[in-house]
Amino acid sequence: MHEHRQTKTNQGSCLCKKVKATATHVPHKIGVCHCGMCRKWAGGPFFCVNVGTDVVFKGTENIALYDSSEWAERGFCKSCGTHIFYRLKSNQHHFMAVGFFDSEQPFQFDHQIFIDKKPSYYEFLNQTSTMTEEEVFAMFAPSS
Repeated sequence: MHEHRQTKTNQGSCLCKKVKATATHVPHKIGVCHCGMCRKWAGGPFFCVNVGTDVVFKGTENIALYDSSEWAERGFCKSCGTHIFYRLKSNQHHFMAVGFFDSEQPFQFDHQIFIDKKPSYYEFLNQTSTMTEEEVFAMFAPSS
């Protein structure tokens, strides 16, 4: 079986529908972040899909941004509070909340980051790849 990046165009909206988006390349593989900020922000692990930069938003005046680190910001709806994305500042790369999308495609949960920050009160049975905090920082943190 050969690996290939399956993608699909997908549309979504927040709860109140004031923010809508169309992502051109939504991969089938999704991940989870267990860092303390994501767990605080999402009320649990943050399930997301890496859509890159090919995403178009409508209702951008309703998107609030939170500058959460040196390299990333988080977007949410000002009206209903729906979590929309985690975005890298350097290249505007979007990690969209999986629940933001309207249609369910055959997503596959295949990776977890900040695995060393996952609390002991939950456990996923899925077999996934993992990255520690140190590995994630080495990949995304800006060099000093």
